[in-house]
Amino acid sequence: MRLTVIGCGDAFGSGGRLHSTFLLEIGDRKVLLECGATASIGLTRAGVDANAIDTILISHLHGDHFAGVVWMILSAQYLLKRTTPLRVVGPPGIAARYEIIAEALFPGMTKVERRFDLTFDEITPARPFADADLQVAAVEVSHPSGAPSYALRIEGGGHTVGFSGDTEWVEALVQVADGADLFITECCAVDRAAKFHLNWRTIEQNLPRLAARRIMLTHMNPDMLAFAPTIASDRILIAADGMRFEV
Repeated sequence: MRLTVIGCGDAFGSGGRLHSTFLLEIGDRKVLLECGATASIGLTRAGVDANAIDTILISHLHGDHFAGVVWMILSAQYLLKRTTPLRVVGPPGIAARYEIIAEALFPGMTKVERRFDLTFDEITPARPFADADLQVAAVEVSHPSGAPSYALRIEGGGHTVGFSGDTEWVEALVQVADGADLFITECCAVDRAAKFHLNWRTIEQNLPRLAARRIMLTHMNPDMLAFAPTIASDRILIAADGMRFEV
């Protein structure tokens, strides 16, 4: 499995970073984890053919993690002339939320006949997503978004990636990270309490319990971006837009 950080910024684009979007390549397959509002910009910068992405996984329905689906579909229809199916997997209500924001931004967009099949699949803790070579489990976390917000555990190609989504500390994160090759976790601040978000001191305190081989910090505010280079650990990766590596 190969990971490309398309965007790792917070909701405000701190440090000039794009919104949360990660590309997972599982063999020849391309899967998007999160699709923030700037996803199409990031994919273009990274030289990624968006038509090659067959599945988009969404942790929760805030715009910096989900709104890019609108532009992905708009581009697929009018610019990239997509003909292959696209599947979007996310929390309950994801199809209705997509229609609301798409119609608000581009009235009539959802009524246009598409050249490709678009499917929205709802995932819950009791109903994971699986197809031939991808398994995704959801665990509910603490981050109000008008729908359930999840941490995700993604398995494919013999590798496992855990993803915190956005959340304050919940014990379920231990389960999501356990035995993963990579655990991607939001790290909003250094030590300032940010309701419904994680900070570095909380993560640091729980590092012995987060039993992933490597941990990537993402979704950082300006203070955390300035502090991150001082973290001296071969196990901790600091996300940056454009970063690529083998999981």
